[in-house]
Amino acid sequence: LAGKTLIDEVRKVFVAVDSSVEEGRRQVTRIVGRDTSSLSPQQIRTAALETLAENLSDGVIAPLFWYMLLGVPGMFAYKMINTLDSMIGYKNERYKQFGCWAARIDDIANYIPARLTSLLMITVSGRLSLISFVVKYGNKHASPNSGYPEAAMAGILNCRFGGSNIYFGQIVEKPYIGNNEKQLTTADMQKATQINIKVEIVMVFIVAVFLILLTYNYKIV
Repeated sequence: LAGKTLIDEVRKVFVAVDSSVEEGRRQVTRIVGRDTSSLSPQQIRTAALETLAENLSDGVIAPLFWYMLLGVPGMFAYKMINTLDSMIGYKNERYKQFGCWAARIDDIANYIPARLTSLLMITVSGRLSLISFVVKYGNKHASPNSGYPEAAMAGILNCRFGGSNIYFGQIVEKPYIGNNEKQLTTADMQKATQINIKVEIVMVFIVAVFLILLTYNYKIV
């Protein structure tokens, strides 16, 4: 599971961009797929936080969810699906003829975990009123799943994600998630990483309780 690594990488992005824009661009390249050569400091920070939210679902909650349902084989199967999507699930000339299958399978595998992640995020933030915000913006993303954790994070931070980015030499216009175009700061990053840590702890607790109850019921039967 990639929870700690992801948080460490996002922290490094914020430290780097505070040093220089070029350092920030080099650092954020490690965790995003977009072209970073012309990103502004705000876009660098936005990209890092979008990735933090999206990969909380993909990298931590989803594998734990499938482990809870299907054990170690389920978790490994999910990780293979997600890795394949990361490698070839792109709508470009090279991959679009067969990469779409990897993307579609990943969409199915992440459907419930992505929505569960967003619910856990707003729960640990103590702001259940953000459910309506997530419902409003969660389906704005090109992915049927990524928008939900991103919307939860945007709501918690009261910021705006999305906008135009360059992927494989082509400009991709992403609908905005949120409407407050504020400047993101290190304080926002710290709040976001704390949300991730709390969600991971809660999910591990849920999985542990589920497995304990399952074992107890099995013994009774």
